[in-house]
Amino acid sequence: MTRRKWIGWFCILAAAALLIPLTPWFSSPSPANKEKKPEMRTMTAHRERQLKLATVKHDMDATAVLCHAECAKNFQKLMKHEASATTNEHHLTHLMTMHKQMIYVWWRHQSHSITKGGKPALSQLNEEMMKAKRHVVSGKAYSSSPLQLKGHRYMVIGVPDTKHKGDGIAAILLQDIVTKVQGHQQRNLRLVPYPAEGKYKIESVKPNSTEDITVRTGEDNGNASHYHMNEVVVKFRQPPTVDQLAQIQKDITALAMKKLGYTYVFRSRVMDAESMMRYFKSSWHVVYAEPHYLYMTNAASDIIPNDALYSEYQWNLPVIETEKGWNVSKGSNNVIIAVLDTGVQMDHPDLKGKLAEGTNLVITGTPPDDDVGHGTHVAGIIAAAVNNGEGVAGMTWYNKVLPVKVLDSSGAGSTYTVAEGVIWATDHGAKVINMSLGNYAEAQFLHDAIKYAYDKGVVLIAASGNDNTERPGYPAAYPEVFAVASTNSDGTRSTFSNYGNYIDVAAPGFSIASTYPGSQYAALSGTSMASPHVAALAGLIRSINPDLTNVEVMDIMRKSAKDLGDKGKDNYFGYGQIDVVNALKAAQQSKVSLQQFPQQVERRLAQIASKYE
Repeated sequence: MTRRKWIGWFCILAAAALLIPLTPWFSSPSPANKEKKPEMRTMTAHRERQLKLATVKHDMDATAVLCHAECAKNFQKLMKHEASATTNEHHLTHLMTMHKQMIYVWWRHQSHSITKGGKPALSQLNEEMMKAKRHVVSGKAYSSSPLQLKGHRYMVIGVPDTKHKGDGIAAILLQDIVTKVQGHQQRNLRLVPYPAEGKYKIESVKPNSTEDITVRTGEDNGNASHYHMNEVVVKFRQPPTVDQLAQIQKDITALAMKKLGYTYVFRSRVMDAESMMRYFKSSWHVVYAEPHYLYMTNAASDIIPNDALYSEYQWNLPVIETEKGWNVSKGSNNVIIAVLDTGVQMDHPDLKGKLAEGTNLVITGTPPDDDVGHGTHVAGIIAAAVNNGEGVAGMTWYNKVLPVKVLDSSGAGSTYTVAEGVIWATDHGAKVINMSLGNYAEAQFLHDAIKYAYDKGVVLIAASGNDNTERPGYPAAYPEVFAVASTNSDGTRSTFSNYGNYIDVAAPGFSIASTYPGSQYAALSGTSMASPHVAALAGLIRSINPDLTNVEVMDIMRKSAKDLGDKGKDNYFGYGQIDVVNALKAAQQSKVSLQQFPQQVERRLAQIASKYE
C-alpha cells in the first residue's frame, strides 16, 4: 500500500473497531493538517496544546496496535510449529512468561484445548472471550474494543489457525501499557507541569537565574528551569583543604557534599541555593557557583528485516535510508553507544545480547533498570535485535548500548548525576553518548563534563526539546554537542520540536515504535526519539571508520543530510534529515582515502622525482 493510500484510509480506520490497523497509525498527520511556516512562528499556546494532545492520542492508539499485532504474530508463529500437546503447552507457557501482557490464553488444536493464565472475574471479559472463541472456530479473526474495567485496560483477540480450520487461539491481553504511554507522553511533551513543584524540593525558575516563576501548565515548562532549592554546585580555582571543607560545611550547615573532580555539590539543611551562591562568591575564590539544575526526558538492494513489527509499523528506518545503509555497514560490537537516561529493561527479549554492563548513578550499587520506560524505548531505537523475528528492529545490528541511569523514577535527574554519567560513560569506553534529556539553563558544571568527553573524542548527541520554542535547550545547545530536531514521516517538522540556529540535523521522532518495559513495545513521540536515530548513525559511522575524529563524524552527518525546509541550513531542520546510506558511504570513502594515503604520497613523490631526473 502506498503512503498516499495510507493517508486516504486513515480517517476510516480511526473510526473502525480495533482490528489490526495498517501503517496509517504510524504515519504523519494528513496533508490537510501539515503545518505551514507562518504557523510555526505564530502558533498559539492553545493550538500547540491541541496538537500535542493529538500526538499523545496517536501514540496511545499506535501502542495499542503494537500490543495487539505483536501478540497476534507470536500466536501465529506458535501455531505453525505444531507438536504434541505436552510440547505445545510448554511452548505456550514460555511465550506467556516472555510476554506478561498475555494474561489468559485458550488454544484449540485438533480437538484438544489448552488454557493458561488467570482470567479476571469480569462478565464483560467472559462475553468477549466467548465471541473470540466462536470466531476462531469459524476460521475468523476477532478483536474487541478496548475495555476499561476496574482500573485496567483489556483487549480480547482471536487468531485462527491458517492450517487447521476450527483451531486457533483466543486471548485476553492486559493493555495497561497504553495508559502508561499516556502519562509518559503528557510529561515528555510537557503537557503537564513536570517535575511537580514541591517534589524533591524542586523549584521552577527563569533559565540561568534563581528568579522564581510558577509552573502551572505544561506550556509554562517552555520558559522554565528547575533546580534543587537547597543545593548548589561549586567549582573552586584551587582544591579546598580538609579544614576548609569542614569550615564550609559548618558555615552552610551542610547536610551532604559530593565531589566530582574540582567540582562539588553542597546541600544545606537551612540555606537556600541563592544564599549559598552569595556565600561562595563572597567568601571563597571560586570559578562558579550555580544552582543544581535538573535535566528531564525530552517519551544496493534494501535489507528488509524479519522482525514481527518492522514492515508494517517502523516507517522511521526506511525513510532515512537505513535499509540501503545496512549494505554498507551493520555496525561493530567494538563501538559502544552510551544511553544516559532512565535505565533499560535488562532482560527485554529484543535487547538480548545488545547491552553492555552499565551503571546506576541514581541508586548506586543497583542495576540500571528502567522504572519509567523512556530509556528502554531509546535503547531499542538504537540496538533492538535485527532479524530475530521478534518485535522491532534497531538501527544497528552489532553495536552495544551502555545503559547509564541518570534519571530517577520521576524521569528527572540532577546536573551532578548527568555530568557524572557523561564522565563515567567516557571512561568506560563509550564512543557515542545519547542524551534524550534537557533543561533551558546553562550549567557550567555539566558543560565541563561535556568538554571532558568531547576532548576524549566522544560524539555527543542530544535532543533539542519538545516545547516548540526557539529558546536554546541544554545540553543540546552546547557547541560540543550535536543537536537533533524531530520530523514526521512525510518530512515535515514535528509540531512539538524545538528549533533554533543551534540545531544540527533532524531525524524521525513522531510515533516511533520501539521496546518498552514489561517485554513490550510502545509508540512514543518526541525529540527524545529523534536523538537516538542520530546516535545510532554516529555509531555506524565509527564502526566503518574507527579512525575518524568526533568532529569528522559530526561533519559527515551534517554534509550527508537530506536538505529540508529552506535551502541550506535553517532553524527548523538544521542541515536536514539524516541520510544513513549517504553518511556511511562518505565515511567509507574517508576510510579508503586514509588507507591509501601512504601509497598516494609514495606515487606522487615518484612522479616528482622522475620529472627532475
